[in-house]
Amino acid sequence: MTATLACLAMGLAATGCTGDSPSEEPSAGQLLDDANDTMRGLKSVTIETVTKVTGGDDRSSRLATDLRATCAFKATSATGAALEQIRIDGTDYVRPNRAYLEESGHDMTGKGEGKRWIKTPADTSQPGDGLSQCTHEFTTFGEVTRGGPTEVDGTPALSLKATDEKAEGGSFTFYVATEGKPYILKVVYKDDEFDNTTSFSGFDEPLDVRPPAKGEVLDTGGLG
Repeated sequence: MTATLACLAMGLAATGCTGDSPSEEPSAGQLLDDANDTMRGLKSVTIETVTKVTGGDDRSSRLATDLRATCAFKATSATGAALEQIRIDGTDYVRPNRAYLEESGHDMTGKGEGKRWIKTPADTSQPGDGLSQCTHEFTTFGEVTRGGPTEVDGTPALSLKATDEKAEGGSFTFYVATEGKPYILKVVYKDDEFDNTTSFSGFDEPLDVRPPAKGEVLDTGGLG
């Protein structure tokens, strides 16, 4: 499939790359399916996201993860709010900064900048609490069409555009590597309200996720 991607990226017919044996050109949806399968099989990856909001609060995040249950995550916003998280061995270590706590409605009068990590069981995490579950969904959806050859940070790639029926006026562009394994290198989503760019790197590289030093941790397991 990678060879076929390379052929398509160069604008050649499949028979021109595979010799005299003709082969059916895969659809754009099949190419994206193959890329998603490759990403789901990773043992580690780094995911960086930048969101630009029209008239709103731009934000970004970085997630180094095994895509299962171990990860290091940090989210920041243009206001200066930041939330750090380490999830390992069924435990979350969470460290919000002062701006994040203030925006979350906490009374910070007379309190200094939070420097300690809060230790809690990972299974107490709830949707909407800002924490990562260490996972990422790699799926094919909508109508997928093939774009042209391009590069992402110097890596040859093929662009694939997906129109999401649920996103009015929005579209996704996937950039799939055409050399080596068909990794998804970048996904760009755009609509009238915001632009979101998600970049992937560190494919199957060693994942260095460790808990904070004991002296930096506040254990809340015995509270409440």
